[in-house]
Amino acid sequence: MGKKSRKFILAGLIAALVLSGFVGWMWGGEMKLAASRKAELLEASKEYRSFKHEVLFPLKMEAAEVRIRLEEARRLGDAQGVKRTETELAASLAELKKAEGEAARLHENKVRAEAAFRGASAAWYGFYRITGFSGKLFLNLLNLLVIPLVVSSLVTGMVSLGDIRHVGRTGLRTVIYYIATTSIAVIIGIALVEVISPGSGVEGASAVAGSVQGKEEMGILDTVLRVFVDEHDGARGAFPRNIVKAMAEMNVLGVIVFSMLFGAALTTVGERASTVISFFEGLNEVILRLVHWVLHLLPVGVFGLVVERLTDVGGGAAVWKEVTRLGWYGATVTSGLAIHGVVVLPLILFIFTGRNPLRYAAGMLRALLTAFATASSSATLPTTMECVEEENRVSRRASSFVLPLGATINMDGTALYEAVAAIFIAQVYSIPMDATMLVIVFLTATLAAVGAAGIPEAGLVTMVMVLNATGLPLEGIAILLSIDWLLDRFRTTVNVWGDSVGAAVVDSFEARESGGTAQ
Repeated sequence: MGKKSRKFILAGLIAALVLSGFVGWMWGGEMKLAASRKAELLEASKEYRSFKHEVLFPLKMEAAEVRIRLEEARRLGDAQGVKRTETELAASLAELKKAEGEAARLHENKVRAEAAFRGASAAWYGFYRITGFSGKLFLNLLNLLVIPLVVSSLVTGMVSLGDIRHVGRTGLRTVIYYIATTSIAVIIGIALVEVISPGSGVEGASAVAGSVQGKEEMGILDTVLRVFVDEHDGARGAFPRNIVKAMAEMNVLGVIVFSMLFGAALTTVGERASTVISFFEGLNEVILRLVHWVLHLLPVGVFGLVVERLTDVGGGAAVWKEVTRLGWYGATVTSGLAIHGVVVLPLILFIFTGRNPLRYAAGMLRALLTAFATASSSATLPTTMECVEEENRVSRRASSFVLPLGATINMDGTALYEAVAAIFIAQVYSIPMDATMLVIVFLTATLAAVGAAGIPEAGLVTMVMVLNATGLPLEGIAILLSIDWLLDRFRTTVNVWGDSVGAAVVDSFEARESGGTAQ
């Protein structure tokens, strides 16, 4: 992609974020009301049609049949039959009259729903559906490319690393970086939540959130084992039973493990693997070209995603109500993320690579804004790889290995959030947290961030794991859900930023080892 195209897309992305935020904030309530009225209209129409076909029409047919029998009895002069049939007809007509009254009521409800939906509501609903469609289309296109991109980039990345012992060194550096930055993030979160104490004075929830029910018994050991092998779902975990099904169900961790093993095996086969290697190198180039095409839709897709999200919440008034209710909690999480993303990660980048953090962040801007809009590290992966390689000149050999792995297991923002949320819940319910409890929070939140990789609904499951480990009430999760969707965008942005810094750090070590210099 040319430099002008990248600048054009970045400008469009910034404009889309600003405009979509304004539209969603100002008119999200109207669009949500319009969607609600459309749902009421569909329900009223469905109820009316169903009653007509399943109740009213059969009763009319039954009454007509009784009339035919009555005429037949009269023609035959059957006095007893006439009397019996007249009684049956009267009962049938009474039931039919009652049903017609109910049908009239349902029809009136349908007419009222149609009247409520006309005019401005219909226009807002049309706008909401079109923008929502554009966002879903863009997100589907990104997700469509994730698995092929992970496979092709990891296989070619493993082959380019050469000797399998070199692969081990690169993998070890990557894992050490991810564990170190995740640990630092958790420490920052614990320190801030202890100092600010955002849970003081917040009213606790009395019931476990519906989205958490059924996950109450998730323990540390069970969760860790599920990361590797999921006994309940053969397509999940790092080692799925069926790799094709794993790809179909977007089990990125399983695909990463398979691709790394496949690429490592290719390095040991020798000349006979050259055809396979050429195929994957060509496939990688084709997928990257598709990524370039899809990224031209980035501003339109982001606009649709943000407008739809703000509409589903209820617009600016509803967002502001929840933000003010949990303002100190949200401020604690975002402050921790800001310290980690603006201070810690840039320092690591500068110390280990000598790069200018501001210049590097500017090169990553498209990926960071995409992460904020989609709230998905995996969906952002194509953009992240392009920004790291083309804008910041990190070698493809490093980025193709580090970034797919990071998008799955490097969750600095998530780890920080888990630690803050757990201690916040303890403060809400006035449960003292001694040093031992804080150490447990540190260990489980760090482990949860890595363990989130192969688990559906990872954030909720890992939060349950942290709360169970510390003996804190699961009911507290219900307090957080109202603004979790917003904080999720901030922590995903930090996750992606951490991945990109990791790629530069590993690339710098690789360049020194090979006798060159990091770009």
